[in-house]
Amino acid sequence: MTSVLLAVVLAVVVLAVLAIGVLLRARNMQIWIVDYLRRPARPVVRGPTHVMFCFVDHYEPMWGRADEATQRARVDRWCRDYRALASRHRDADGVHPQHCFFYPEEEYVEEHLTKIAALCADGFGEIEIHLHHDNDNEANFRATMTRFCTLLHEHHGALARDPDTGALAFAFIHGNWCLDNSRADGRWCGINNELILLRELGCYADFTLPSAPSDTQTAKVNAIYYATDDPQRPKSHNRGVDVRVGGKASGDLMIVQGPLALNWRSRRFGVVPRIENSDVRRSGPPTPARVDAWVQAGIHVEGRPEWVFVKIHTHGTQERDIDTLLGPEMDAMHAHLERVYNDGGTYVLHYVTARETYNIIKAAEAGKTGDPNAYRDFHLPPPRSSRLGSGTADAAKR
Repeated sequence: MTSVLLAVVLAVVVLAVLAIGVLLRARNMQIWIVDYLRRPARPVVRGPTHVMFCFVDHYEPMWGRADEATQRARVDRWCRDYRALASRHRDADGVHPQHCFFYPEEEYVEEHLTKIAALCADGFGEIEIHLHHDNDNEANFRATMTRFCTLLHEHHGALARDPDTGALAFAFIHGNWCLDNSRADGRWCGINNELILLRELGCYADFTLPSAPSDTQTAKVNAIYYATDDPQRPKSHNRGVDVRVGGKASGDLMIVQGPLALNWRSRRFGVVPRIENSDVRRSGPPTPARVDAWVQAGIHVEGRPEWVFVKIHTHGTQERDIDTLLGPEMDAMHAHLERVYNDGGTYVLHYVTARETYNIIKAAEAGKTGDPNAYRDFHLPPPRSSRLGSGTADAAKR
C-alpha cells in the first residue's frame, strides 16, 4: 500500500512539474527566469535612495490604420490632457512628469510632431525614435534612420547633438520588440548587425526591453548593460556587461531595461505567477503595488545602488488604454510616487527623460555621487525643442 501511495505522489509531482513547464513556455518565461532568480538583490544603502522615473511611449498615432481625423483626435487629446495631468505633479527638483515620445518613422505626419514638440518645449517630455520594419537591409536602414533623425531635428527641434562628435544622438525603441532581429521567426526586422548600425548612426541607448512575454525577451533582465553585436547572428543583446562605476563604454550599444518580475499576488490557474513587465494600460493600470514592485526591482549601475532607475512603457494612443493613461489612475500613480518615494529622507524622486536617464547612468559610470539632478545634462545637452519656447507652442496652436 505504501509503495502504491508513493507512486501516486510521484506521479502527481511529475505531472505538476510538467504542467508548470508548459505554463512557463506558454509565456516564454524559460528565456529569462534563471537570470531573474539568480540576480542579486540591490545592496543596502546609507542615506536616501534616488528614484529616476522614466516613462517611454511607443507613440503610434496611426495605430489600427486610423484615419486622419482619428489620428488628430488622439494627438490633440494627449497634448491637452497630459499637459493638465502633468502640471499637477512635480518631483524633488520641481520637474513635471516627463513623457518620452518614441515616434515611429513610418508614421510621420508634420502636424502631429509639431504639436508634440510644442508640448515638449513647455517642459513635459522629449521626442525619440521608434521604428517598425520587416525584411530590411543595411542600406535602407541607414538611409531611413539618417533621414528621420535629420527631419526630427531640423523641423521639430528634437534630438541632441553629441558634443564630442557633433552628430545627432537618439534613443531607440524597436517596433514589435524585435531589436537585432530577435524574433524567432525572423519577422519585423531582418538585420543581424542592428546594434552596430544603431551605434554608428548615433543611438546612445536602446529602451526596448522588457518585451516579455514575447520571445524577443532577453535572458538578461533588470539590468543596464552594454551589448556587443555578432553581425552573423540575431539577438546579440541577449547577454552583456553591466554598466558599473569606474567602468567605460564597451561593446556596441547600451541597453536600458525596465523592471521584469513575477507577480505572486496574481497567478494563472492559482499556480504560476503572472508577469510584471512594466507595461501600463487599461488591463494593467499603474497601481501602488505595481509602482512598489518597479522600485523594488532595484535596477541600478553596479556600484551605485543608491540611484535606482524605473523605466516603464506604454502604447499611448490606443483608445482602449487612453483613459487609464490620461485619467485618475495615472494621477494616482504620480501621487503615490510623490508621497512614498519623495520624502527627502529615505527616497528622492526625479522625473527624467530617456536622454536624462542616459546622462545620469553615464555620470554614475564616471564615479559621480550625490544628487543625480546635477547630471541630467551630464554628456548630452537638451534638444533644441526644449529651448524653442512659445514660438513652437504658438505654431502648434495655429
